[in-house]
Amino acid sequence: MSERRGARSNIFVDMEHDVLHPQSAATDAFREAVEHYASRQDTDRVQTPRSTPRVKVLRVIRQLSEIEPGLPIERVYVDAFSGCSDFRGTVRVEAGNEIREYDFAWDCRWRAEQQGWQDLFGFPDQIRAAREFGWDCFEEWQLVSEPAQRRDSILR
Repeated sequence: MSERRGARSNIFVDMEHDVLHPQSAATDAFREAVEHYASRQDTDRVQTPRSTPRVKVLRVIRQLSEIEPGLPIERVYVDAFSGCSDFRGTVRVEAGNEIREYDFAWDCRWRAEQQGWQDLFGFPDQIRAAREFGWDCFEEWQLVSEPAQRRDSILR
């Protein structure tokens, strides 16, 4: 019997252990919530409005912590749609006294095209891009508006 039977994919396992940037100023409560979320437990600090692949939400969290390592992240709300090769939407972030919002597009097909990688059928090798680049396939990451003062939690 294979030792891998029942094991999670390497992509998910890697994200489970390395979600936040090592220098991230995310709060301890958020760090703990991300660990719970990565282990398939619900948390009020990481939310989505619909069923969403957790690994894709974790990629967004990793990107956020890479782009804004000094941000004391408390909560995120990821409103996005998942396709075969992409994940596009908006992430709202509570951090200290402010709320920030980013538009994003994670797209492993785009990354494969950028690398010039093709599969056996001549299509962009999105599987290779997702495996080799993991979270780092963001075609777009843009601050939607200047940080706003937080009046109430974005999550309920």
